Amino acid sequence: LMQLVESGGGSVQAGGSLNLSCAASEYSYCMGWLRQAPGKERDKVAAIDSDGSTSYVDSVKGRFTISRDNMKNTMYLQMSSVKPEDAGMYYCAASPLMSDCFSGSWAFKTWGQGTQVTVSS
Repeated sequence: LMQLVESGGGSVQAGGSLNLSCAASEYSYCMGWLRQAPGKERDKVAAIDSDGSTSYVDSVKGRFTISRDNMKNTMYLQMSSVKPEDAGMYYCAASPLMSDCFSGSWAFKTWGQGTQVTVSS
């Protein structure tokens, strides 16, 4: 069973930056970050496939950058110009299908325990 471990969450002031990491126990063609705010559904924030093609939710385009190191089975999310609405639990997620990178959060069947991001205004 694939394991995903997130790290790097914490508190950040609005306008600041935060970097998240995800270590996977095995390779996955599609990896992504999901976010769940209190009382809301878990939504996809960004995803990246094995070729490096990326997708982002409109609200983070130009501010967040997703990347991965295939040799290390590690994925990253660089968050900049953070806004209060970016707060939530961030989950690393994976799917064996590259096409799932361009689908919604429902496509991801494996995810980690999550790392909390708090944004103060």
